[in-house]
Amino acid sequence: MTMKRISCAAMAFALLPSWMLGADTTTKATVPQLSAEQIVEKNVAARGGLPGWRALQTLEMKGKMQAGGNKRPTIPVPGTRVGPEVKSNRPADQVELPFTMQLERGRKQRVEIQFNGQTAVQVYNGSQGWKLRPFLNRHEVEKYTADELKQASSQSDLDGLLIDYAAKGSKVELAGVEQVEGRNAYNLKVTDKNGNIRHDWVDAQTFLEIKVEGNPRRLDGKYHPVATFLRDYRSVNGLVMPYLQETVVEGVKDTEKIKIEEIVSNPKLDASQFAMPR
Repeated sequence: MTMKRISCAAMAFALLPSWMLGADTTTKATVPQLSAEQIVEKNVAARGGLPGWRALQTLEMKGKMQAGGNKRPTIPVPGTRVGPEVKSNRPADQVELPFTMQLERGRKQRVEIQFNGQTAVQVYNGSQGWKLRPFLNRHEVEKYTADELKQASSQSDLDGLLIDYAAKGSKVELAGVEQVEGRNAYNLKVTDKNGNIRHDWVDAQTFLEIKVEGNPRRLDGKYHPVATFLRDYRSVNGLVMPYLQETVVEGVKDTEKIKIEEIVSNPKLDASQFAMPR
């Protein structure tokens, strides 16, 4: 989700099995030598198969995301970049805020975050984006900035970077084998039809994605690399999805965890949820 979309972000704590916690001690020498195409094929199979993903048109996720307690200037609503001069009502201590995320093919995304009786909203409908941020004492609808629109248009669809990549006009190359949290992982370089490049790491044993490169985040006037770690995979109507995401920004001590508590596949979504308010 999405997966950025899920750059945005979403997922429920569970006692993770040892393979998710980096207990593996294998070396690169034991990793099967596979082509990028073979790795993607195994990834698609591990995630439930191509027919099931092609049948998926919408998703709804509910859970909690962390905010506060890290001296950041704003609650981390996806896509916002607000300087420290902006005063907000964000919590002083680390809290978990309830959220709902709705996704639809065509990169459509709606995120609602609840805090202290207020609701922050962020929407992208495939061509336009808008946000409402009462946490920052901004109670009027604001359009996406040009930079936010660029990022939203380049984010992956609801099935991620690898599912049906060729049909989406993307190219996948094997960039090497690396250790990710103690696991051997294939580093795949994904170039979309517009030339945007993202890296996606696939576990060499489970063939599930365990790390995805995110859009760089601007902090203190500089762009910092971003990576999201995917954990706690579960089956949702036959499709395998991560219920826990942890986003790490280079140079920032605190991470952002998103815990999904419920995923509904193919819910009927109201088109008006993605419409720009008048």
